[in-house]
Amino acid sequence: MPRLCQPSPRPSLPALLPPLLPGVLLCSGVSGAALALQSLEERVFGQAWLEALVLAILIGVAVRSVWTPGRRWKAGTDFSARTLLEVAVMLLGASIDPATILAAGPGLVAGIAGVVALALAVSYGIGRLLGLPPRMAVLVACGNSICGNSAIAATAPVIGADGDDVAAAIAFTAVLGVLVVLLLPLLVPLLGLSAMQYGVFAGLTVYAVPQILAATAPVGALSVQVGTLVKLLRVLMLGPVVVALALLVKPEGHAGERPKARPPLRPPLRRLVPWFILGFLALAGLRTAGLIPDAALAACRNAAGVLTVLSMAALGLGVDVRMLSRAGLRVMGAAVLSLAALGAIGLGLIRLLGIH
Repeated sequence: MPRLCQPSPRPSLPALLPPLLPGVLLCSGVSGAALALQSLEERVFGQAWLEALVLAILIGVAVRSVWTPGRRWKAGTDFSARTLLEVAVMLLGASIDPATILAAGPGLVAGIAGVVALALAVSYGIGRLLGLPPRMAVLVACGNSICGNSAIAATAPVIGADGDDVAAAIAFTAVLGVLVVLLLPLLVPLLGLSAMQYGVFAGLTVYAVPQILAATAPVGALSVQVGTLVKLLRVLMLGPVVVALALLVKPEGHAGERPKARPPLRPPLRRLVPWFILGFLALAGLRTAGLIPDAALAACRNAAGVLTVLSMAALGLGVDVRMLSRAGLRVMGAAVLSLAALGAIGLGLIRLLGIH
């Protein structure tokens, strides 16, 4: 008799590569153009006013505005935007200087939790004042306060949000997140922020993990290290927030329908604590213990830099500026005002903790 439940064989690595190749090559082309422009800046002006990370985003957005990559490119660009970026973030753990963590102070961890909690409440209040439905207000608040699209995707099934709400929230945060990356470094001279202060500020403000790398690289290595650490600690707040929402939010249904069943109270661990964060913390621990050789540190740093530029190109290729018109004015207003409030709260924390 044939075995009806025989598991299907896993595809081999050579079988996985061809579908990824077109998109990865496209991202490589955009990255190459960004690196070439950075080199040209250095030759003409003596320094790069726009880093390759930022240029890769801008070139990707420009390409996406005039040409929409088809299905042939999607697997590779998604792989570059997610998996390669996750590997880059993990490798950055080896670059974390123990002195950086000590300089940030033990109060920073508690401060990050407080910022997230306060930002959630303020953002939700702004959304409701602007007339957003409760679940849409929760999505915008979580996206702004924690980690952008990832927080929206993790929160939506827990609160019973429908597809239209999720699409509207993600559409705007995708575009607004890129604008934040481009404009945030301009605040350094305006606000008189040091590299340490800006790293904390960016880590508390920028939406997504990949974007923190592009937002802090123009300021310096210290800002990258501190910003990445703060951002990852902020991402870890997603777990408690999702569990709290699962306990607090009552399922609702449309008229004439049964209420939706309550989602499980314990979402999958991999969605609350991604593998690359665990890898980042592990490498940071090994660096602190002095178990990573200097040659390996340099290799990790260089690999992280190359992979990050590739992922920034993929990020730009995935941003359609026309999505702004689909999000709606109220969602746009709620997202912008919530982001401004988050920035003000972040600056308040920096002053409160006396970070220099």
